[in-house]
Order: sequence, then C-alpha cells, then structure tokens
Amino acid sequence: MRSRILAAALVAALTATLTFADDPKPKAGPSQAEMEAMMKAATPGDAHKKLGAMAGTFNADVKMWMQPGAPPVGGGGVSENTLALDGRWLEQHFTGNFMGMPFSGIGFTGYDNIKKKYVGTWMDTMTTSMMVSTGTANGDGKSYTFTSSMDDPMTGKSSPVKETVTVVDDDHHTLEMWSPGPDGKMFKTMEIAYTRKK
Repeated sequence: MRSRILAAALVAALTATLTFADDPKPKAGPSQAEMEAMMKAATPGDAHKKLGAMAGTFNADVKMWMQPGAPPVGGGGVSENTLALDGRWLEQHFTGNFMGMPFSGIGFTGYDNIKKKYVGTWMDTMTTSMMVSTGTANGDGKSYTFTSSMDDPMTGKSSPVKETVTVVDDDHHTLEMWSPGPDGKMFKTMEIAYTRKK
C-alpha cells in the first residue's frame, strides 16, 4: 500500500515538473515605450478641457422638424452636464418634455487620444437603441461636427445622422441635427439652444 502511495506521489511530482518545464517563461512587464504610450493615451489634454465649457446646468429650448418645410414642434428641458472620470468625459443628463410627454436622456462626449477623434454616446427614453458618434473639431475650435446613424423604428433600417455642436460662449451652446428626408436629402430635424442657469 505504501509503495502505491509513493509511486503516485512520484508520478504527481514528475508531472508537475514536466508541466512547469513546458510552460514558457513569464513575460516581463511592459517596456518603457509601452508604458509611455499607455500614459499618453490615458491622459486628458486640451481637447478634453474644451468640453468643460459645456459643463454646468443649462435650460434647453428644443425645436424639432418632422418633415422638410414643416413647422417646428417645440419642447424644453434641463441639461445637467458634469465632467466625469477626471475630465475625460462630459456626462449629460437631460430631462424635459416632448409633445406633452416626459423625456429623459443620458449622453457622454469625450476625445479619443488614440483615434484622434471626438466620440459620443446617447441613450434616451424614446428608444432602446444607443447612438454612437464620432466627430472632429472645426477650425474655429468652438464647434464640432459629429456623424452617426439612427435606427428607424418603422423600417428597422439605419439612416445617417449629422450633428453640429457650437459653443457660443461660456453660457450658451447649441446642437443642430440633420437626417435624410423622404427624398433622401439631409434636412435639419432638431435644434437645441442651451442657456446656462444662473
């Protein structure tokens, strides 16, 4: 009996030794160059700081156009914007009404140091879809153009969306949105004027 136990122990020890010998040597930690690249990608810069102009609490005056040439439908709300994750993201919480119904939405806007582009997400109570957008700053440094797509609940197909965000001054900024009309041509579907609450 004892010899069986010793034999089993010997087999286990040999197996463990052989397995360990077959394992590759553990990889060393990241190189200095890799560490520097990771730090550079993770550090907020001027592009992130510029988004801070839209941080705060803003009243929102909303206009929406359902068809080209149609009169706008009005709405309003309040946007609570805060800088999140040490200034890496502008986090927006919007509450208001649209066509007499309560509406709320959450969005994040930031700058991707690796892609060299602005990026954004938007979710709201009118859909279960998430809008993901990418954008660039325009030459004036105070306006941004984003492109994304939106799912049509009637057809189930995606259609392109263009958005322009303009920082007028520390107390005012606007958002304009364009989508394709029945003829396929882009037309303005929404305009939001934000005014900082005093």
